[in-house]
Amino acid sequence: MYKKFMKYDYLIIGSGLFGSIFAYEANKLGKKVLLIEKRNHIGGNCYTEPYQDYFIHKYGPHIFHTSQKYIWDYLNQFVKFSNYRHKVRANIDDKFFSLPINLFTINQIWPDISNAKAASEKIKEEIIFCNNPKNLEEHILSMIGPTLYEKFIYGYTKKQWGKDPKDLPASIIKRLPIRLNHNENWYPDTDIYQGIPENGYTELFNKLLENIEVIVDVDYFKDREYWDKIANKIVFSGQIEQYFDYMFGDLEYRSLEFKNFETKEDFQGIAQVNYPSTDIPYTRTIQHKYFTNSNSNKDYITYEYSKTYNKNLNDTPYYPVNTEQNNSIFNLYKNYAEKEFPNLIIGGRLGNYRYYDMDMTVGNALATVKKEFK
Repeated sequence: MYKKFMKYDYLIIGSGLFGSIFAYEANKLGKKVLLIEKRNHIGGNCYTEPYQDYFIHKYGPHIFHTSQKYIWDYLNQFVKFSNYRHKVRANIDDKFFSLPINLFTINQIWPDISNAKAASEKIKEEIIFCNNPKNLEEHILSMIGPTLYEKFIYGYTKKQWGKDPKDLPASIIKRLPIRLNHNENWYPDTDIYQGIPENGYTELFNKLLENIEVIVDVDYFKDREYWDKIANKIVFSGQIEQYFDYMFGDLEYRSLEFKNFETKEDFQGIAQVNYPSTDIPYTRTIQHKYFTNSNSNKDYITYEYSKTYNKNLNDTPYYPVNTEQNNSIFNLYKNYAEKEFPNLIIGGRLGNYRYYDMDMTVGNALATVKKEFK
């Protein structure tokens, strides 16, 4: 077996932000903690690897951003963040457009519009009013109208979610910023704290877990009877439906596939380029050296493809698909866990079946710790 039997206060399953922060805080309070991780490394989807003089974001780009000072201060006690500001371009028919949609983008589409007043009036002309949008398409058309929707939103959304926007709930895109100035920052100005750890995200997890007993390459579900016996409580940040053996049915996710290559040419001149056209199979390309001030002449490029999650193919679930049906199934699991499993703590993006940004996951972890150790 893995080791001599030992009783822990907490067995933590998963080494992403939720599990690692809980482990750190529990250990700080004198609790005996063991963390196990299915992958061969810690850090979950935030994991980064050194390459040349910069770091590769192995599971897609992760840029930390928050409006919450307490969350920013919490992470900065472990690592130093850069002042990186994320900027994105859209490539449509080999022409580059500014994103999010701003005054420059609008001028690119309608060259005679060059100021905020004219842009606002044009958008009002375009809007197809809908008092109670029944789907994502109606929601977006009521915000920006058909021209910008068809050029920037329709194709990308269809590829990202694997569904026509008419078949997606309006809540999938709650906010769609239309900026009537030349602000090209990807994240809103309210997120005043932004950046990337200067030495990559893996350093953050090494700091969080440096005094924690950690075992990687361990699948809890292959020997859960053993693992359940060694701790008083379990902290689980994986798929909630898997924990309960899919008793109420599957939950829907989108997964990702990454194709990487190396080049000595400056591939695209920016960290991220989106491809909204349905004629292009990938959703975006990433040039990792632009996440930092790299002097390397060797670039690591990632093509990112969205795909349907299939648990039988050992896919990684990335994005919950929060339709009414999926949310109803999730609530069955949540209510069952709360009622029948007092020694089980579930959290994180997968455990809560929510598309959390990183700061939301940190907030969820700290709130859970506060509730557990109040």
